[in-house]
Amino acid sequence: MHIADILAQQRPTLSFEFFPPKTAEASEALYQTIGELEAYKPSFVSVTYGAGGSTRELTHDLVVRIKKTTTLDPVPHLTCVCHSEADIASILERYAEAGVSNILALGGDPPRNLEGYDRKKDAFQQAADLVRFIKKFNDSGAHPDQRGFGIGVAGFPEGHPTTPNRMLEMDHLKAKVDAGADYICTQLFFDNHDFFDFRDRCKLAGINIPIIAGIMPITSASGMRRMAELAAGARYPAKLMRAIQRCGGDEEAVQRVGVHYATEQCRDLLEHGVDGIHFYTLNKSQATREIYASLGIRDSSAVRPS
Repeated sequence: MHIADILAQQRPTLSFEFFPPKTAEASEALYQTIGELEAYKPSFVSVTYGAGGSTRELTHDLVVRIKKTTTLDPVPHLTCVCHSEADIASILERYAEAGVSNILALGGDPPRNLEGYDRKKDAFQQAADLVRFIKKFNDSGAHPDQRGFGIGVAGFPEGHPTTPNRMLEMDHLKAKVDAGADYICTQLFFDNHDFFDFRDRCKLAGINIPIIAGIMPITSASGMRRMAELAAGARYPAKLMRAIQRCGGDEEAVQRVGVHYATEQCRDLLEHGVDGIHFYTLNKSQATREIYASLGIRDSSAVRPS
């Protein structure tokens, strides 16, 4: 089912993100997490894709395994970096054959292991180029769904790290939407004002597709720095930092604060008519399960718009 179809039937959506494990042990641990979260009936789940396609096969294997062995609807990430048109066409063909219904089309990060890599060699310079190519694939009739893939793209409430000109950034987002994107899933953020302002600016720019908010609960003090690095910069509000500092290095206390803070973010988003919430799980289920419990949510299908 296309994400647009899911949003038409169930809004707000609640969904989870996983990343492909690199070892057998990590794979089994992830599958335990997936089993724990499957009971919450997420609207869909997404699977990340390493910089430069470094986890291409791992992503494909995890997506297909989820598709075949669970009730979950997997959405694979796909990036522009280090890919030719033939590469992308091959990947899309394999996902179409597996019955995957949606793709999250991203610009992607330069590969860290290829110093000095020249992005100009890539067939797709912007995510909008990738969206257009997926639409062209859809038109070819190669997907069992006559509409082809549903297409999601990324949004950045705090601003895209490589585009300090916020007006130009919105032009780039509008280009992705005009190219054929069905919905937007945002990068993580910790101040809901950033999300609400981003949503308003989208409307002013004529962007009228659903916007799903990305939420990542803090589960450790050390993880905060990694989070900021992975997100290419994340703004932590002072009130959140003060709360973390009051924990005095107690990791259990940090996790409690992080889950409480994320819960209040989610409560506020739901009360203000968010189209959906996408939880960045880091392949663990406890924080997400605690947020559901605190919000009084039995499963994703039970959520009703405010």
